[in-house]
Amino acid sequence: MDTTATVESAEEVGSDTYALRFRAPEGFAAEPGQFVKLGTEIDGESVARFYTLSSPRVGDTFEVTVGIDPEASGEFSEFLADAEAGTEMTLSGPFGDQHYDGEARAVVIAGGPGVGPAVAIAERALDEDAEAAVVYRDDDVAHADRIDALRDRGAAVRLLGSGDALTDAVADVLTGADGETVFVYGFADLVADAEAAVDAAGGDADAAKVENFG
Repeated sequence: MDTTATVESAEEVGSDTYALRFRAPEGFAAEPGQFVKLGTEIDGESVARFYTLSSPRVGDTFEVTVGIDPEASGEFSEFLADAEAGTEMTLSGPFGDQHYDGEARAVVIAGGPGVGPAVAIAERALDEDAEAAVVYRDDDVAHADRIDALRDRGAAVRLLGSGDALTDAVADVLTGADGETVFVYGFADLVADAEAAVDAAGGDADAAKVENFG
């Protein structure tokens, strides 16, 4: 779908991390873990980037979570960080098949802005009476309130610092149960560490649903 979407709200949900909620265009549907392409015009040039949904489902609205690197982020990320209600952007998608699809147990390993799809998938799984676990590696915890709520609802949550190994935390949450699926969302180093940790715990990294942010 190629259309436009309008910002309904913007909220800082962590250090240099923002959740943008958009009014969903008519006919737009997406699953947690899929991503969309958002765009605008800056100084006469069209710019666009891909962002993974951080809402457990799409209704009248949907949400993406944007991480801003003060030293490396471009103009569009800064534009999103400053977006106010009523800001209109181009919207394409959704894209990707590495999303929650009714699995009986969702184990999500994430880092940085991967926290968005992590909490969305875990929330959706619990909403559907499935099980969920989240291993999140970052020095600054974004969506802390949603992570706390997941823990209160019975999800297994492991929070790690950016330099911590994933091996023990992943081994703690992998059960090998029927229907258990591993999801990985993050940059290349997180993805590589997650795949190694899954294999070390006796899982199958090749079967994981992975979105590498580059």
